Amino acid sequence: MGSLDDKVVAITGASSGIGAATARRLASQGAAVVLGARRADRLDALASEIEAAGGRATRVTVDVTRAEDLERLVETAVATYGRLDVLVSNAGIGPISPMSARRRTDWDAMIDVNLRGVLHGIDAALPVFEARGRGHFVTIVSTAGLKIVPTMAVYAATKNAVRTILEGLRQESTDGTLKTTAISPGYVRTEFGDSITDPAIRDEIGRGMEAFALDPDAVARAVEFAVDQPWEVEIGEMSIRPTVQG
Repeated sequence: MGSLDDKVVAITGASSGIGAATARRLASQGAAVVLGARRADRLDALASEIEAAGGRATRVTVDVTRAEDLERLVETAVATYGRLDVLVSNAGIGPISPMSARRRTDWDAMIDVNLRGVLHGIDAALPVFEARGRGHFVTIVSTAGLKIVPTMAVYAATKNAVRTILEGLRQESTDGTLKTTAISPGYVRTEFGDSITDPAIRDEIGRGMEAFALDPDAVARAVEFAVDQPWEVEIGEMSIRPTVQG
């Protein structure tokens, strides 16, 4: 018996990094996890790994820029396990560069994935949560939105927009139906750097990752902590960063 035996959790960006670590950790504590991401082969491997360890997992190919994919993720959770308790919106990209580079395609991509992707998840899960009378939105944001630095203006803007949306949603939901949690990681050992289009910045981020980045399970533990609270307790925001990060 795990502490999360009564939870059904859907996770976007579940094929690697923080998403995959969160799926493993929550499943190990008894939660049924519904894995969503674009890379079906990785989702299959992760679901098989969780099931081999005695956990419950199913997977859905999801592109968070498509609202219908998030609807299918939520529908799969309800059809497979009878309900959805938590949506972990983790999918995100960071093709960062100086504003002067004018990489409008990258700006649009970050807005579509980091911001619209979260909104699509809220839109898909909200009716299910309201019908059941409770639900929890856990969203992976970023410390980049807390300390604005060069090259990350648009990325930080998308993350701060999400933080604002979650706080607005929280204040609209003080009847006890919804909980919202924003978790802001710092440097974490993920594939974040792979999406950076500027070679010099990609190298700089890569050096930071090698030097002091956290294991993704550090953030997964924070998700577990937020999800495992009694219903009357809401963990609104957490920052998770290496102790040596500036």
